[in-house]
Amino acid sequence: MGKFVSDVKKIRERARKHMEEGPVTGGYKADRKEVVKVLNEVLATEIVCVLRYKRHYYTADGIYADPARQEFLQHAGEEQQHADWIAERIGQLGGKPNYSPVGLADRAHSEYDESESLTDMIKEDLVAERIAIESYSEIVRWLSDKDPTTRILVEQILKMEEEHADDMKNLLAKIS
Repeated sequence: MGKFVSDVKKIRERARKHMEEGPVTGGYKADRKEVVKVLNEVLATEIVCVLRYKRHYYTADGIYADPARQEFLQHAGEEQQHADWIAERIGQLGGKPNYSPVGLADRAHSEYDESESLTDMIKEDLVAERIAIESYSEIVRWLSDKDPTTRILVEQILKMEEEHADDMKNLLAKIS
């Protein structure tokens, strides 16, 4: 690795140009429209996850329901935080977060679930987390170094999704 050299004068000049672009500078290498489209799919995925976990929280019953319900509620809150982070990033990129319920399920990578048994709820949540893990991993690789801020955000969410999957796997083992 060679010596780091940066032309600060040129950076300052570029920073004054196109100030209306906010955080998106000339160094941004990704296709913003495509990134916003993908992030709106992530947003839909997170919203569907919030809805699924909330439903499971309110409908889970049985002898093992209490610990599972607490996990469902915690995960719903964390998925909502992910949605908020993604919506904020979409705005930073000059896009509009798509909260429309029309087509929400089609935009989402994961599916909504109305399982009745606690075991089925946990299994479906584990499947949804595994879908998010694989999808978000692909997004991280796709973004590469073209949009490091979005990549890091998706990596942070991915880490939490892996924790959620581990939680669901452990819950499943406890009730099986």
